[in-house]
Amino acid sequence: MSKYLMGSAQVALLSLSVVLSAQAQDTLPFEDEIIVTGSPLARSVDEAITGVSVLSGEELSRRLGSTIGETLKAEPGVSSTFFGAGASRPIIRGQGGDRVRVLTNGIGSIDASSASPDHAVAAEPAQAEQIEVLRGAGILRYGSSGAGGIVNVIDGRIPTVVPEGGTEADFRMSATTVDSGFEAAASVDQALGSNLVLHLDGTFRDAGDFRIPDFAESAALRAEEEAEEEEHGDEDHDEHDHEEEEEVRGRLPNSFVETKSATVGLSWIGERGFFGAALHRFESDYGIPGGHEHGHEEDEDHDDEDHDDEDHDEEEEEENVTIGLEQTRLDVNAALELDGVFERLQFFGGYADYTHTEFEGPGVVGTVFANEGYEGRLELVQRQQGSWSAAHGIQLRTREFSAIGEEAFVPPTETRQYAAYTFHEIDTGDWHFEGAGRIELTDQENTVTGASRDFTAISLSGGADVHLSETVRLGATLFRTERAPSTEELFSNGPHLATNQFEIGDITLDKETALGGEVAFRHRADNHAVTVNLFYTSYDDYIFETETGAEEDELPVFQFVGEDAEFYGIEALGQLDLFEAGRWTVSGDALAEYVQAETDTENLPRIPPLSILAGLEAQSDAVTLRAEVDWADDQTETAPFERGTEGYTLVNLFARYDFGDKIGFSLGVNNLFDKDARQHTSFLKDDLPLPGRNLRFTVTAKL
Repeated sequence: MSKYLMGSAQVALLSLSVVLSAQAQDTLPFEDEIIVTGSPLARSVDEAITGVSVLSGEELSRRLGSTIGETLKAEPGVSSTFFGAGASRPIIRGQGGDRVRVLTNGIGSIDASSASPDHAVAAEPAQAEQIEVLRGAGILRYGSSGAGGIVNVIDGRIPTVVPEGGTEADFRMSATTVDSGFEAAASVDQALGSNLVLHLDGTFRDAGDFRIPDFAESAALRAEEEAEEEEHGDEDHDEHDHEEEEEVRGRLPNSFVETKSATVGLSWIGERGFFGAALHRFESDYGIPGGHEHGHEEDEDHDDEDHDDEDHDEEEEEENVTIGLEQTRLDVNAALELDGVFERLQFFGGYADYTHTEFEGPGVVGTVFANEGYEGRLELVQRQQGSWSAAHGIQLRTREFSAIGEEAFVPPTETRQYAAYTFHEIDTGDWHFEGAGRIELTDQENTVTGASRDFTAISLSGGADVHLSETVRLGATLFRTERAPSTEELFSNGPHLATNQFEIGDITLDKETALGGEVAFRHRADNHAVTVNLFYTSYDDYIFETETGAEEDELPVFQFVGEDAEFYGIEALGQLDLFEAGRWTVSGDALAEYVQAETDTENLPRIPPLSILAGLEAQSDAVTLRAEVDWADDQTETAPFERGTEGYTLVNLFARYDFGDKIGFSLGVNNLFDKDARQHTSFLKDDLPLPGRNLRFTVTAKL
């Protein structure tokens, strides 16, 4: 109880300090023209009740990283799994894995990224026009597996309008110093007559091993290793000194990444609707820093010399674990304007064939993960009747997943899911009401043993907001969601070397039920804006991995269990125009976020600490200058057997010059003072620091 009160006091103090200072940042001030896709009923950011953030335009270009997780980690409530430059998935308010769905244009990424943090998301942020982070009622449009939140990457691969003048083209090229990296992305929409539009795009990224400020291993881990060496006595001292000399420092081996993608899309666009399809190919090759800690048992008959040679070979193998990822994807999108009760019929569909191959050395295949699936969603939008609007939909998802090789911790499985959902909105003057419901049938099957589980999940959400004045709005959402266990949570039984765990699932796991709410306070005036989001979720049978203390194949055993848990926290953000000097407008902003997550018996692992991002920005007609401080507190609220993480303070600088609205040059410096920083949410935090000082130069052009 005292821990809960302490956390609540921290939240209250943080909220008060940020509101009084009236400085924070997100997509503030809210822009009515930015439409979010969380509901089938199109709404702007300003009309959303709670929990929506949108990254687009110059801000998207400034934050762009090689992965979705790193691109979004400065958004409210978002952190990342950071498994190196090649793999990083978003974490929303402490939730990750299967509870955060990553979508491309409203359809799931259809990959295996939720199965393991070393699996990259098959979505390319370099082509994104807009990235949305959704919570609240909007998640019920996409599935209960997104209970933590939804990330939707919108890239325009299927044109929905004929470009003005017949042609629209975008080009961007970037170079980075920390990894000698180069990136290029281009896209074009070309009208073919009055109704057909052709879309072409492509990306290429090549980055070497990135530089790090100091040792690859954290100070805490090195101290533990030194203490263990001292316990062995003086006879091991020379060997320890030799190991110290070889410790990784300055540049992180095997942290390279190379990706490329290409898309061709074609749409027919008429007066009452459109039909389009796109074929997309995505490939990524990247290293896993530090490799995997293989736990092979040695033959007791081997002599010491053979044993040493084998250890040496194994070390070399661990340092060169690389990933080859390939996905071929077909998307279809259509809409038809109707007469009568229903206003519009729309369809979204996607099919993908995905392969993730782990190489334990040059040309040596270790494990192959394969995922083939499709997803389709059909929606009917009702014509507005008075103050009431509504939309209804059905959804189908299938997934065939297999893992063959040394890291086959999950057997081949099949997932089939059928769902129906409905959205309703009522506007009455200053009040706005929302409601949504979803029923979802899920069948999970182990295709080797024939074992299977069926689940029926019913989820409900309702919310309202009110304009207390012309500048103040108050909104609240309540929800009750049910989530079926994933195949990994049910059927895992083997070594998961990426996380250095032996994972054991539990086929008897029940549905996970969440009951929670969010309150949002928004104040917007001519020269400042403030938003405070308070959230709380109580889980029955929250599914997570807990360390048992046992070992299997020389790896610690982690068992999937279901326990009651609670998540609560705050996001406070705002912006303040400070002054004008000639053609310059100077503003300040800040974002503060905090989340606490615990079961009845322990803290949950890898929960992000209290953090604050504060910036100062100056703008003129052609020039934008920005300086910001990114601060994270120590994380000491840890799960059993989990190390804490030291906090950090990073300084970033950005500058941009625009030649009209067609050409722009930008220069950014991340981690200006080359500080050692580690993300507590990463499995590799003690072996993988964030990159050191990095200069990034970017050129953009539009036609």
